[in-house]
Amino acid sequence: MTLTPAQRMTIIGAALLALFLGALDALVMSAAMPTIVAELGGLQLYSWVYSAYFLARAVSLPIFGKLADLYRNRRLFMGAIVLFCLASAAAGCAVNMVSLIIARVVQGIGAGGIFALVYIVLADVAPPEKRGRTLSLASSIWGIASVLGPTLGGFMVTYFSWRWIFFINLPLGGLSLWGIGTYLVELRSKKADVSLDFLGVATLSTSILAFLFAFLLGGRTYPWISLPILGLLALFGIGTIAFILVEKRARDPILPMDFFRDRGFRTGNAAVFLSSFAIFSMFAYAPLFIQGVQGKSPMEVGVAMLSLSLGWSLGSIGLGQYIDRMGRKTAALGGAVCLVAGSAMALAFSPETGTLYSFTSFFVIGIGMGFVALATLLAVQSAVPAHALGVATSSNQFARTLGGTVGVGIGGSLIVARFGDLADAIRDQDFWAQLPAGVAEQGGHQLGELLRPDVLTALPPEIRAVVQESVGKGVTAVFWTVLAAAVLCLFLCWRLPQGGGSGDTG
Repeated sequence: MTLTPAQRMTIIGAALLALFLGALDALVMSAAMPTIVAELGGLQLYSWVYSAYFLARAVSLPIFGKLADLYRNRRLFMGAIVLFCLASAAAGCAVNMVSLIIARVVQGIGAGGIFALVYIVLADVAPPEKRGRTLSLASSIWGIASVLGPTLGGFMVTYFSWRWIFFINLPLGGLSLWGIGTYLVELRSKKADVSLDFLGVATLSTSILAFLFAFLLGGRTYPWISLPILGLLALFGIGTIAFILVEKRARDPILPMDFFRDRGFRTGNAAVFLSSFAIFSMFAYAPLFIQGVQGKSPMEVGVAMLSLSLGWSLGSIGLGQYIDRMGRKTAALGGAVCLVAGSAMALAFSPETGTLYSFTSFFVIGIGMGFVALATLLAVQSAVPAHALGVATSSNQFARTLGGTVGVGIGGSLIVARFGDLADAIRDQDFWAQLPAGVAEQGGHQLGELLRPDVLTALPPEIRAVVQESVGKGVTAVFWTVLAAAVLCLFLCWRLPQGGGSGDTG
């Protein structure tokens, strides 16, 4: 079935609006969370408002990808939007932190469906020669959301109520639902006889959750060498083996193991895993260096970090215009070179480094991520038959999710180790009496307060030097892991097949 240009643009607009909902929801929370905790209580559950959403989204991504190859995209997409909107309404009406977290779990499932289906629908409706350009539009949405998200969240909380950061999803979701429901048509043939791989879903979900929990808790809540973390990693290993065995025997597996024989599929997903490791580690921990070591204001931190999002968006959008002429492998290699160059620049950070230098290095990393993300997505999509487009697309997004989780988890353990050294150094040098009121009483548990610019400037020079050195060493260790991931990503991009098509099993 063919689409008119007007139909195609309406479908793309509705899909991008749905993506904007999910992207915005992930970004507005930071400004609202202090107010939410003050009203609902449950400070001990603070991190689970984020983690519950993130875990549910990660588990649902590959499941929706497979469902999109079996059932009509229109129904699935509408179902994901309705689920997301209903959960948003429930979150906005939450009476305590537990009810908010439950709503966030359901919201995460809906968001996983939206994120998977947006890229699948964009790939479906785009003519083959314009697929790269169409998919690159999704990156512009992330760029817009990264600029508007925190600002909109602050505005809503200040002038309305934190509940409106959820309620605003309802009219936007309704508009997207109308566009998808009215104009989206099925362009790929689907099987009449469908066999759902329930055992595959169960083993995959178990494996994913064990893996993500291990990296969310390891090195922070529990030491890496501890019974809970080792148990989670063992469960991940057992779940993965069980999943592989189940998939080899399944009539219609959720993730066919044969796909991994194709170099474009396995190398493309591994490369985007490493690029996500790099950029999300930067998102998470570079602000600690800029604020805690360089003493920059939160506004300057925001400007510097915004360049990561802008680089990612502009890199992907720019590449979308030329990737057909440039080729996927060349584009991925160019992006990986930018990742390596930007990561190497970050290693030169010092207390005297200016905002412009930080902005430039992050922008280069962002450009690299934009290139690698789009080029590997196209490589993975072209590595499988057309009927498996959903599985291929969601596998690439899932690899990005895992890469970010592992990067942030490893970086967090490095930072926590350095903060432990900082507490020991302060105790050894008897500086507790000189700490700001309230910090010393917490026994070092609130040492993060020392990174606030006003507190840092008020510290005696000796203790300020200890804090800056400790934070600087911790974040620099993260920068080295980022550089290592970028170099490995460069090697894998070099290993991508030139054409990226199916059948290359080298």
